[in-house]
Amino acid sequence: MGIKELEADWQESGKRAVKHVNEWRQEHPKATLQEIEKAVDEQLGRLRKQLLEEAAQASETADWSAASEEGPVCGKCGARLEARGKGKRKLTTNYEQVMELERRYGVCPVCKTGLFPPG
Repeated sequence: MGIKELEADWQESGKRAVKHVNEWRQEHPKATLQEIEKAVDEQLGRLRKQLLEEAAQASETADWSAASEEGPVCGKCGARLEARGKGKRKLTTNYEQVMELERRYGVCPVCKTGLFPPG
């Protein structure tokens, strides 16, 4: 997905989050500030997770090949990593949202260190 499509998708997701908070607020007119904050944080956490996940997947480091001069290098010895297929990794955001990233996994041909590149 290109940056223009991502931007449009994120704007739409932001509108949905605001709409959800507004609907929740109408359903809970006597909510305390703490309850309102929790409802807002839930929506922002979901939106944050989506933005992180999609931005990371759109990153140039999300996909690389062994033939690329731009591929990742070993953090121990500096050798260019060899691609070893793709893998999925689950990560938890600061707001306890679980996100999944798919990345190409690499192994150092010199010291055999494996790497799952970040976004």
